[in-house]
Order: sequence, then C-alpha cells, then structure tokens
Amino acid sequence: MLDSKILKELDDYIQEHLIELSLVRNQLSEEMEDFMYEEMKMTDVEDFIELNRQPSFNSVLFAFIDQKGVTDPELYKKAGIDRKLFSKIRSKTTYRPGKNTILALALALELNQDQTEQLLSSAGHSLSNNATGDLVIQFCLKKKIYDIDNVNQALVYFNEKPLTGLQ
Repeated sequence: MLDSKILKELDDYIQEHLIELSLVRNQLSEEMEDFMYEEMKMTDVEDFIELNRQPSFNSVLFAFIDQKGVTDPELYKKAGIDRKLFSKIRSKTTYRPGKNTILALALALELNQDQTEQLLSSAGHSLSNNATGDLVIQFCLKKKIYDIDNVNQALVYFNEKPLTGLQ
C-alpha cells in the first residue's frame, strides 16, 4: 500500500511537470514544424527509412527479457497479462501491444525510465509530461515502484485507468 508521503510526492511531481510543459509547448511546436519541413524535402525516402529504422518491439522486449534472465511465465504473471497475449507477442514479430501492456511488461522487468521509453518507442508509444497517468508511471519508475498492484493503486488514486486487472 502506498503511504500518504509517496502520494503527496506523486501529486507534487505531476503538478510540477504539467506547469513545465505549458511553458515550453510553443517553442517546441515551432522547432518541430521546422524539423518536419526539412525532413519532407528528402528525395530518397527508402534510404532515410533504412538509416533511421529502429529495432522492432519484439526484438527490444526479448533483449530485455534475456538481459534480466526471467522466464516467460514469470514475466507475464508478474505483469498481470494473459498467457495467450504473451504468446501472441512472442510469436508474431510485427505485433505491437497497447501502451498499458507495454508499461506492465516494463514494470515487471523492473526497467528504468530510459529503458521503458526505449521499449515504448519501439512500439510507437511514449510517456508524455502532459498526461497524469504517464506522470504517475514516470514517478513510479523514478522511485523504483515496480509492483503492478501499487502502480495501479497510484493510477486509480488519480482517477486513471489501471494498467492491468482492476478494470
């Protein structure tokens, strides 16, 4: 069970990051427009894709699993996901699960924030500083709160959908 001190720290963390986001949003928007315009001028798209393609979600996930030395059943049970879903992730190399499933796997693997971002990015997702649920996840990663039940409790406390179970 998360104590009131941790919940207060979590609330302060979310408020701080929501304010920071509003201060930099305009500057980033202009920079992204310039960047996107330059990227669109590329004439050889195939070369660009080949040079910039990142590893697939499947390969990133299973590299982390190997690195952490956990078995598939240990992982999907700790993450609170169904064996069939995990089997689909394992067998279909192009399958990209939803963000909450990926976050549950990252927590079960006890990945740090950079590793979690890498895993999310490999499936086309990211953690945002303007979404309360994402800030809760970032806080838990920074505090090394990896227990899925505690993370779900923190999400529910802020009226966010839990990652797994408790639906």
